[in-house]
Amino acid sequence: MHLSDGKPTMSKNSFESVPDLENNPIKTRIIKAFFDSRNLGLRSGETVEEITFENFLSILSFFQHMDENHGKEELDDCNRKKLRFLFNMYDTDQDGKISLRELKQVIDELLCKKTTTENTSSSIADAAMIEAANICVGQMTPDQIYEGITFEDFLKIMKDMKIESKMHVRFLNMDTSTMCK
Repeated sequence: MHLSDGKPTMSKNSFESVPDLENNPIKTRIIKAFFDSRNLGLRSGETVEEITFENFLSILSFFQHMDENHGKEELDDCNRKKLRFLFNMYDTDQDGKISLRELKQVIDELLCKKTTTENTSSSIADAAMIEAANICVGQMTPDQIYEGITFEDFLKIMKDMKIESKMHVRFLNMDTSTMCK
């Protein structure tokens, strides 16, 4: 209710007051993820302008902290869902792969464009894409073209990442202990 100003649905503007997103270089990308039809279990490509409280909770579940108290199968399932959520954030054209152009956009955002030049972000994106191809395809012949990072490639690249404990967003800077009494 605080984020939606008492309305039954939330728009992208509702997220402008979230403290943890304020200085995040990929703030816009994170907010868009809350309205991404793929993350809401809808057909890919559908436009979602507002979300309900239930939609908000569904997306918020991707940020749930998981620890060793959960079973391996549950952790693996959680990791896969979180990685799918992240993959969807980077696959902005929803074609099922992260292209060099999309990777460069993310790098530009992470470097805040102010601290880099076009050549720097392009060089980083090129190197990252070459590394992704090496991990996912192996040694490529000179005539092979790596089209982009698929979700299966993304899983290979991120296999050692402990993502279950890394995705967090605090939505309110307030003491909620008094509300729970």
